[in-house]
Amino acid sequence: MVIDKSTLLQNFQLQMPTGYHRESLGRLAHLKENTLRDAAVLIGFVEREDGLQVILTKRAEHLRHHPGQISFPGGKYENDDHTLVNTALREAEEEIGIHQTHIQVFGQLPKLPTISQFNVTPFLAFVSPDYTTRIDQNEVAEVFEVPANHILNPEKLYSTRFNLRKTSHRVFAIPYQRHFIWGMTAQIIESMQKHIISN
Repeated sequence: MVIDKSTLLQNFQLQMPTGYHRESLGRLAHLKENTLRDAAVLIGFVEREDGLQVILTKRAEHLRHHPGQISFPGGKYENDDHTLVNTALREAEEEIGIHQTHIQVFGQLPKLPTISQFNVTPFLAFVSPDYTTRIDQNEVAEVFEVPANHILNPEKLYSTRFNLRKTSHRVFAIPYQRHFIWGMTAQIIESMQKHIISN
């Protein structure tokens, strides 16, 4: 299935979000929602001549949480944001320099609790093809694009299950060239695939 801008928008808006794989949330069951800190990420789709692309970042190696991992731009909610969508827009500008005038948000996925005790809301958006980046090297090592047809292809997504303290847990991963996308980012991709493709 070839995903273009109109297909993405139509498939996303015609369906209710399906949430996250139950087994990928198993080891988070002990977390109480009122103790989690709100955060948001931006899933930016860019229209190119060879098809839609998705913007991803590689986190800086010196970071305390998830160093070197592949992620969507984003971060924790701050009071001055007032809304979580503003958090996603602010973080995209702070981390990789994409100004909100280049971003058109069109939807969101359900909140995803994380082992680092955040409750993350992913926002989907179209980003102008002529966007430019300005990387904050304190947080980000690299910005790159991945074809949406790769990200949204269930055949490219791998998963494995393991037991941790008598709880079954599933981890997702999606390799792309020299990058290995896993953890929270792959959880979000799995949910997005179900929402946009499977439905």
